[in-house]
Amino acid sequence: MSERSKEKILISIVLPCRNEESSLAGCLAEAKKVIAQNDLSAEIIVADSSTDRSPKIAQEAGVILVKHDKDGYGNAYLEGFRQARGQYIFMADADGTYDFDELPKFLKELKNGADLVIGNRFAGKIESGAMPTSHRYLSRIIFAFLTKIFFGLKIGDIHCGERAISREALDRLDLRTTGMEFASEMMIKAGKKGLRIVELPINYARRQGESKLRTIPDGWRHLRFLLLYSPTLLFLLPGIILTIIGLLVMVLLYFDQLSFGALRFYYHPMFGASLLLLIGYQLIIFTVFARTYAHVHLGEPSSTLEKIYRHLSIERASLVGIFFALAGTIILGLVFWHWYNSSFSSLTEVKNLIIAQTLIFLGLQTIFSSFMLSILGIKNR
Repeated sequence: MSERSKEKILISIVLPCRNEESSLAGCLAEAKKVIAQNDLSAEIIVADSSTDRSPKIAQEAGVILVKHDKDGYGNAYLEGFRQARGQYIFMADADGTYDFDELPKFLKELKNGADLVIGNRFAGKIESGAMPTSHRYLSRIIFAFLTKIFFGLKIGDIHCGERAISREALDRLDLRTTGMEFASEMMIKAGKKGLRIVELPINYARRQGESKLRTIPDGWRHLRFLLLYSPTLLFLLPGIILTIIGLLVMVLLYFDQLSFGALRFYYHPMFGASLLLLIGYQLIIFTVFARTYAHVHLGEPSSTLEKIYRHLSIERASLVGIFFALAGTIILGLVFWHWYNSSFSSLTEVKNLIIAQTLIFLGLQTIFSSFMLSILGIKNR
């Protein structure tokens, strides 16, 4: 066993780095100063994917260099975490935006029982020009609102890059995303697992060097991840509502029971009702798709999905789909038979045609969706 592996470390400072030669040396010097002033048993890890002099700077500073050359904010942290040996892990960007003097405050909260400590830049001082106006107001409000509605997380700055977490809590999270959505994944999983989260006000300075943040693509990645982790609100509830409305309207119209006062509806709205039913059913299927992906590829446990996979195979789902499609085909065949018997004259079979078309579409959706679910759930088999 090497001397490094034997040494006990209280805190590991992990810095993701991609072409930060203008700021890295200063960040490392600040981190070392804080370690010395507080007499901490610590290590500094630079997780690097740079093409500039950043790796050379890290080596010259005598810190641990993890050269992984993978794209993505999440990849940098995942590679750095594998080398970290501290009881606690402190995270910050290597672009000069965060103040390493805040580290003892984060460590104190962890020692007092917090599992995860995150900074809140909006509760501290933001240097002029350090953050675009759209991020400072619009994005912050939107993401804070969504995380509160979807997950019950009352975090004022979910994307703050200055954080600290205990090793035990980190292992429980099983983080997997590789891009900027890594920041959201950490907070969402922490909330879902009931970790104790503490927010601290911090200051935020202008970054040195070129920003790697892409407002629209990275914002979409965060939003996509939030939606993926909350398929109930995104897919299931709208799907159930649309399915019920579509089915109810179709039944009422089929039996000529839909009217409002003197206004009586005939078969024409059945086209719209059929569309609502099909869209609603597909949204319900999307819910299962999303939960399956999160379960298999993101490590999100789901006892409900386990039960579904135990009892619902491709064959069983396909049989249901075949039943729907066959029922629709039979109705279509009967309509054609009536048309044939009438010497292909005009028919009033529009309602039956709509029902037949809807059943056939539902059947095909069910059959092909069962195969898609099987593909998504391959790792569980």
